[in-house]
Amino acid sequence: MQVTCVALQPLGLTMSATYRFPFLPYLSACLLGLLALGGFWYSLGQPVILPDAATPTHKLQCASYTPFDKDQSPFDVPFKLRPERMDADLALLATRFECIRTYSMTGLEALPDLARKHGLKLMIGAWVNSNPVDTEQEVELLIKSANANPDVVTAVIVGNEALLRKEVTGAQLARLINKVKSQVKQPVTYADVWEFWLKHPEIAPAVDFLTIHLLPYWEDDPSNIDVALRHVADVRQVFGNKFAPKDVMIGETGWPSEGRQRETAVPSRVNEAKFIRGFVAMAEQEGWRYNLIEAFDQPWKRGSEGAVGGYWGLFDADRQDKGVLAGPVSNVPYWKEWLAVGALIFLGTLMLGGRVRTTRSALVLPLLGAVAACSIGAWGDLARLTTRFAGEWLWVGLLTGLNLLVLAHAALTLSARTGWRARAFDLLERRAGWLVAAAGFAAAVMMLEMVFDPRYRSFASMAFVLPALVYLCRPVSVPRREIALLTFVIGAGIAPQLYQEGMLNQQAWGWALVGGLMVVALWRCLRVRKA
Repeated sequence: MQVTCVALQPLGLTMSATYRFPFLPYLSACLLGLLALGGFWYSLGQPVILPDAATPTHKLQCASYTPFDKDQSPFDVPFKLRPERMDADLALLATRFECIRTYSMTGLEALPDLARKHGLKLMIGAWVNSNPVDTEQEVELLIKSANANPDVVTAVIVGNEALLRKEVTGAQLARLINKVKSQVKQPVTYADVWEFWLKHPEIAPAVDFLTIHLLPYWEDDPSNIDVALRHVADVRQVFGNKFAPKDVMIGETGWPSEGRQRETAVPSRVNEAKFIRGFVAMAEQEGWRYNLIEAFDQPWKRGSEGAVGGYWGLFDADRQDKGVLAGPVSNVPYWKEWLAVGALIFLGTLMLGGRVRTTRSALVLPLLGAVAACSIGAWGDLARLTTRFAGEWLWVGLLTGLNLLVLAHAALTLSARTGWRARAFDLLERRAGWLVAAAGFAAAVMMLEMVFDPRYRSFASMAFVLPALVYLCRPVSVPRREIALLTFVIGAGIAPQLYQEGMLNQQAWGWALVGGLMVVALWRCLRVRKA
């Protein structure tokens, strides 16, 4: 006797009144799923070997340093620096660098003594902004510290990207620089993105040397990692020729280890290591002065610059070596932990499905578990890096919970559905339309963000892989008007976001592909008539 399961008809599954567990197909699919899971995480996390930039006998020139711990930001009220943190930081940096660069004077009165203690030189900076009172205070502290510590302070920097931020005019800045030059013995400079030196030629005559920022990732035309160093060399050569005989220091250069892709510029730890190690070799061969950005990851910057802002450090926010300067480097250093999480999701999927009745279910269930383990784990790793505050953590929690409910619904669909599995399936099946609506709503919100406010947002493609595939393969009845609107929003956003990101942006193509899968899944659900 053959019994047809109506709820599984879209998958074409049937079950017999008496059956034998399809062990060999099930075992084969389990092995394939485990291999796919292991291969996925190993391919992301495998270490890459590159030529070292720093060794115990070779220190690099300089690195940007801000004294914030991982739970601090300059906007904290009240704000209090931690001397023990600064002491430990400088002890660590002294093993790799000859000097550090700072950006502000407020609260850093103890820094020269700490630098002296650890054998470091300082390039100290005054923070110049649109408030003349704050700027005057910073400049006075700069002058005082430079004069009190001539053995440690090798140069002073009057302002950082103040012209870029349009907080002062070129004439105002030149007057500040000349004031400082008249009261200190160290060389005086100003630091800004290289284009702003060309836009404000009145600044160059005022400084003793130029300090230019060269960040290929943030250029208006972002550079691919493979040509980024060539771009840096070209700009440095132009400045060396144009402003000779004044020296030109590259005051900031680096590459982010995490964050969203911009055109062909892809943040990753391996790319950061490639850039930094290649740059150091080139700079030292050419005899350039340089400062790397930055010593430590600054999580607080994610609030204003998106995820990418928090991950320019050579060490992470916990002061752990990221492998940027020397040794093997991995894009996903915690890949083994995510593999373990994935194994639990995979095992949980098999347990939820139980003893399946058909060969097709035996093949599909383990593969479902592998897809879920990879996609949910990748979404979790992205969320760990990008999430900034409580509201975003709530969003992450809701999307993760949605994925787990969709996984449970799919696994129970493939199960024999007896006892508690039958009751659980009935519960989820009655609410499946709302699971689809929730996934569609979240995808539509993110698509609108990627179209209208994309610059600092990451591509959350992996959060929607599982819902898209499950309801593409097995559509369910949904609230029609709401789903029709969501289908339109997601579909209409695919082309504009691809156009904005550039046709060579792989992350944008991944988001477009997942968006397309969501559109087809929602459209198929719209065609299901209520029983």
